Amino acid sequence: MITQKTKYALKALMTLADARGESETALRIEQIAKRSGAPKRFLEHILLDLKRAGLIGSRRGRNGGYELIKEAKTISLAEVLRLIDGPLAPLPCLSRRAYQRCEDCTDEETCRVRAVFEDFYSTYNLMIESLTLADLQHVADPIAAIDMPRPSPGE
Repeated sequence: MITQKTKYALKALMTLADARGESETALRIEQIAKRSGAPKRFLEHILLDLKRAGLIGSRRGRNGGYELIKEAKTISLAEVLRLIDGPLAPLPCLSRRAYQRCEDCTDEETCRVRAVFEDFYSTYNLMIESLTLADLQHVADPIAAIDMPRPSPGE
């Protein structure tokens, strides 16, 4: 499950990608907050994280604000998820970037818990790594797409 902070980051990135596509200048934080529906006070920290990661840039002055500096099709959703929420792996022994041996594990090769989650995680990882910010933009209403209700089990 992604956190609310990640949802706000994705919404902000989509807003900046849309603005870039419409040839708008940089957007002020107030504009991003209004268009994305994300609270300004959370956006300040999120935008700084995105800027440090090299996904967005900022300009000072009258026409200042934030702007997307990478193409939407080159921004992996997995990259954003990791940046905001940390490792994606369900177990530390499956993480490629933050690997840690499980404290209670005596043998990773024969660990049945790891084996089950490894198959699941491999499939999930392939899918999430292939999705980009551009994929979110192709949804008719990208802001609503992130908030789509999910069916309850059994529906």
